[in-house]
Amino acid sequence: MPISKFTLPNGVRVVVEPITHVQSAAIGLWCVTGSRHENPDEAGITHLIEHMLFKGTRKRTAKEIAEAIEGRGGMLNAFTDKENTCYYCRVLREDVANAVDVLADMMTESLFDEDELEREEGVVLEEIKRGEDEPGDHVHELHYSYRWGDHPLGKPVIGTKESVSSFKRDHLLSYIARRYRAENIVLAVSGNVDPQQVVDIADAALGAIPAGAENSTLEAPASAQGLRYVAQDVEQVHFCIGADGVSLYHDDLYTASVLDNALGGSMSSRLFQEIREKRGLAYAIGSYNVAYTAAGAYTVYGGTSVESWPLVQELVQAEFAKVRREGLAKDEIERTKTNLKGTMVMALEGTSTRMMRMARSEIYHRREIPIEETVAKIEAVTNDDIVRYAAATLAEDKITTTAIGPEA
Repeated sequence: MPISKFTLPNGVRVVVEPITHVQSAAIGLWCVTGSRHENPDEAGITHLIEHMLFKGTRKRTAKEIAEAIEGRGGMLNAFTDKENTCYYCRVLREDVANAVDVLADMMTESLFDEDELEREEGVVLEEIKRGEDEPGDHVHELHYSYRWGDHPLGKPVIGTKESVSSFKRDHLLSYIARRYRAENIVLAVSGNVDPQQVVDIADAALGAIPAGAENSTLEAPASAQGLRYVAQDVEQVHFCIGADGVSLYHDDLYTASVLDNALGGSMSSRLFQEIREKRGLAYAIGSYNVAYTAAGAYTVYGGTSVESWPLVQELVQAEFAKVRREGLAKDEIERTKTNLKGTMVMALEGTSTRMMRMARSEIYHRREIPIEETVAKIEAVTNDDIVRYAAATLAEDKITTTAIGPEA
């Protein structure tokens, strides 16, 4: 059935995809706010607010929030990234009204108790420490911090120990008043639901959110190049080797996706086959693109021994040079496109993935992006596009390398 879109009188957007052959629904309550919207003295506040929305409302304790979803057989979670925050759940079809009420209650009626805030700041500080203790994860944060510096996209979503420890209740309420406005809110539901019922529930639960939204444009960041090596007491060199990518709105978005998949996006990719399968130099090796409204980045990541680290760098640069000169072989392009299309189509057999795709289409494009449109854009990528894009982005003097490794 087609996706239905509604806008409440205050500006909250509701997008619903009925799927009658399933017995559940995935629900996401999104706010278009993330770490890139924070002021310099607010690093990590968006993520901390996400945590605090689970800590009790005027109607429910923290335990009752969890039980209201999980006690009915559902699941409840949330995430914060650089541009969005999402509170989401998956429930049985008969529990949709209850689930929307719980999510809306969290967003509009949270208490932000000062004792709870102090405890949760401690939880986030432990989360920061855990990340720093896991170099394979921490190197990614360091990489974007090094590459993009003080630009809002370069800041860690989680914030810093100093910033997180400094927040008081008034700081959180001020940020919410500024960013949690109706035009920034999207409710997305995919599953066995009646669209009009969802809208009626949303109107009752979200209709009082204040209208208006802070306009926030962002210039693309300048990127640093070169090598940053951080010495730690670890066994391996954990690394990110990166270049500029493209924004969500760039014509080369799908060219970037095809190149990423061919270089490091799967077990059949060039880097996996050359570095792991052929030479045995790494257990983990891969690549990924990130694309935001203002900019994007391409990153090769992995872990290797300190003795193999120079050779791994050479091999990555050699693959970059090959695609700059020659692009991809014809059969390689076709395999890559088939892999991308297959992965996307299979993922969309789940309601949670459908909900998230639908919400992001509304947030970034304010319209449904049909699967057929995405497939057509993948199919349209040519080897000339690959060579042109690789030459523009993967030149040796445009590469940023960040590594955490042994002192030696």
